[in-house]
Amino acid sequence: MKITRKIEQATKEDRIWWSFEYFPPRTAQGLQNLLDRIERMRALGPEFIDITWNAGGRTSDLTSEMVKTCQSLIGIETCMHLTCTNMPKEKVDIALKEAKAHGCRNVLALRGDPPTGKIEWEAVEDGFAHGIDLVRHIRKLYGDYFDIAVPGFPQQQLLPPEELAQEMKWLKEKIDAGANLIFTQMFYDVEIFLEWVKTVRAAGITVPIVPGIAPIQTWNGFQKATALAQTKIPQSFLDALAPYKNNDEKVREIGTKLVADMCRRILNAGIGIRGLHFYTMNLEKGTRLLLEELNLVPRVEVVKPLPWRQSLTPSRRTETIRPIFWANRTKSYLSRTENWDEYPNGRFGDSRSPAYGELDGYGIWIKQTKEQALQLWNHPTTLADLSKLFSQFCRNELSALPWSDEAPSEEMQVISTQLAKLNELDFFTINSQPAVDGVKSDDRVFGWGPSNGYVYQKAYLEFFVSPELLAVLLPYLDRDPMITYYVINKRGDLRTNTQSDGPNAVTWGVFPGKEIIQPTIVEAISFMAWKDEAYELGNQWARFYEPNSPTRKFITDLMETSLLVNVVHNDYKHPDAIFEPFYKAGAEFAAMQAKINGAPAANGNALLNGYAH
Repeated sequence: MKITRKIEQATKEDRIWWSFEYFPPRTAQGLQNLLDRIERMRALGPEFIDITWNAGGRTSDLTSEMVKTCQSLIGIETCMHLTCTNMPKEKVDIALKEAKAHGCRNVLALRGDPPTGKIEWEAVEDGFAHGIDLVRHIRKLYGDYFDIAVPGFPQQQLLPPEELAQEMKWLKEKIDAGANLIFTQMFYDVEIFLEWVKTVRAAGITVPIVPGIAPIQTWNGFQKATALAQTKIPQSFLDALAPYKNNDEKVREIGTKLVADMCRRILNAGIGIRGLHFYTMNLEKGTRLLLEELNLVPRVEVVKPLPWRQSLTPSRRTETIRPIFWANRTKSYLSRTENWDEYPNGRFGDSRSPAYGELDGYGIWIKQTKEQALQLWNHPTTLADLSKLFSQFCRNELSALPWSDEAPSEEMQVISTQLAKLNELDFFTINSQPAVDGVKSDDRVFGWGPSNGYVYQKAYLEFFVSPELLAVLLPYLDRDPMITYYVINKRGDLRTNTQSDGPNAVTWGVFPGKEIIQPTIVEAISFMAWKDEAYELGNQWARFYEPNSPTRKFITDLMETSLLVNVVHNDYKHPDAIFEPFYKAGAEFAAMQAKINGAPAANGNALLNGYAH
């Protein structure tokens, strides 16, 4: 969606909005860490983000890749910077073509700074000399497809009247050439900014103005940034901060309050500005503290338009239904289905589609490096070791598992005690969701979708289990008429108690003026496609360990013999009902183990250890 449309919506709803800026890091590890951070900061509720463009396009490939990732995987509207510095027209055209292919609808067009090592700015051959040339070029090639932002400089207000008038004339020419909005350079003197806005409006410029806000992180960083941009600092800021310049925490605390007061002045000035653009410097804490100080609460509709992260690329914008199996591995699901060319009725595709493809077509990989994996998961050699690992993950004492790219969600933590107990009984859970009976769509934990709605969920569990323990569990599952399940082995033999060939909706929402939305489902064909991936992840984990090592043999054997099971309890009004069969089966299995071993009943690990080895 275009930024101007988002601003229009916010204006109609009389609400404040905010956005974040990031820059491409210099290393591959830095890039992965930044993408993880952007994904986390999505929960702070930005309407959009923008990604900077290094002078001369030195990081152009990274910028393009970040735009693609943020649009498709993280599912957040992204604006791409584009500069004229050392950029021939051909390079600009490639950048714009890729941006459109990724679904990006917003570009910030700048002349840019001189490249490193040069003082004077100069155009390259077959390039653009001014920002307005770039604006005209984009409009000529793409019509109104892109929203085009241009920079604004509040400190121009300090120029002599003739020079200020000339700057306003040039800014107005950019708007007349097709620019839709103005992003300002950072500033700290709110009086200068407010006067500059009046000057801009007096020049006949009516497009939205987005103030650039830079959180104060440290004294040295504050001094360096303001000196580089020659930013005027109010004496009140210096008086408040200078006494604590050697205390970073105190500088951040005071700076947060100073910048928050500045933001309140802007938002309450009656100048039609109800949005703030935060220059994050790729840092999270300063921006989060500033939002908290301003008491700006993220809207669930922005953070979670659907229960899963929606892709904003052109071919997938209409996708509104997905299988639950890839809930913890969004990138894998998108890669597996990236060549599908349609989503009839918003569906992920015909459930009998052959287009899921082979594993080799997109690759399966565990996010962690070998070193990270060994540090996280140590060297398990028994089911007791495995039980401990999985239980730690459920209790949020472990940040990842091979089947989950991320730490447990807040939603999962609602049932963390029950999940930990299941894993202690040797049901090794890799996916789950609790039952939800009509909570408001703006609920902090379970909410998603438009406001003033209600959302529902059926309880869901997915796990690996030994044949012996499963044999004890199945009779308990079969006794509950509200439970449906699928069981599959590595070879692909499928067993189920459901009589339906169609999908089972496990998440749905009821919203004003809309049909019932059912965005998450369970079905057999998708489960069979996911099965290959689930077992391969286990085998990849095993390959982190040396050949013939006890740990590799243990995990490999486990993947060969365990079954993959998913269970849905269709009575969403009884949230604990799904766990009861597992507790009973676990107790029965423990009693069987005790009888065989002539020992007190434990949790079933000993018998399974013998089986697994």
